[in-house]
Amino acid sequence: MGLFSFIKGAGAKLFGKKKEEAAPAPMTKEEALAHEVSRLGLPVSGLDVQLADHVILRGTTDTNANREKIILAVGNVEGVGSVEDSIHVTNPEPESTFHEVKSGDTLSKIAKEVYGDAMKYNAIFEANRPMLDHPDKIYPGQILRIPAQ
Repeated sequence: MGLFSFIKGAGAKLFGKKKEEAAPAPMTKEEALAHEVSRLGLPVSGLDVQLADHVILRGTTDTNANREKIILAVGNVEGVGSVEDSIHVTNPEPESTFHEVKSGDTLSKIAKEVYGDAMKYNAIFEANRPMLDHPDKIYPGQILRIPAQ
C-alpha cells in the first residue's frame, strides 16, 4: 500500500473521448476508471475508485500481481498523476518493481538492463498483460511492472 506517481500527460485516453467514441451513457471519471479495470478483466472485489487530488483505490484481490496491474491500469490513464493504493491482498507474494518507459526503450532493452538478458522481454510483457496486447506497443511515460526473476 502506498502512493504511486505517474506521468499525468501520458497514457490511455479515457476522459474526453470524441463524440463518435462516447459511451452510451455518460460516465464519471471514477466510473470510467472502474470500467477500465473491469474491461481488462482484472480480478478485484469491492472496487472503490475515488478522485481527490489523486486517485484512491480500495478493494480486495488475491495477489500482489493483480494489485499492481490494477494500479497500473488506472495510473497509465492520461490525466492521472498519482494513485493511492489501499487494495487488500489475500495471498501476498513478493512485489514487483516499476519502470518508467523512456524514449527509445523496448521490452528487450529493459530486460537487458534489469535481468542482463534481452531475451527475457517476454517475462515483462506477460507481467503487464492485459494492459499490453503486443510487446512493441509501449510508449514513453508508461509505467510497467518488472517481476522479480
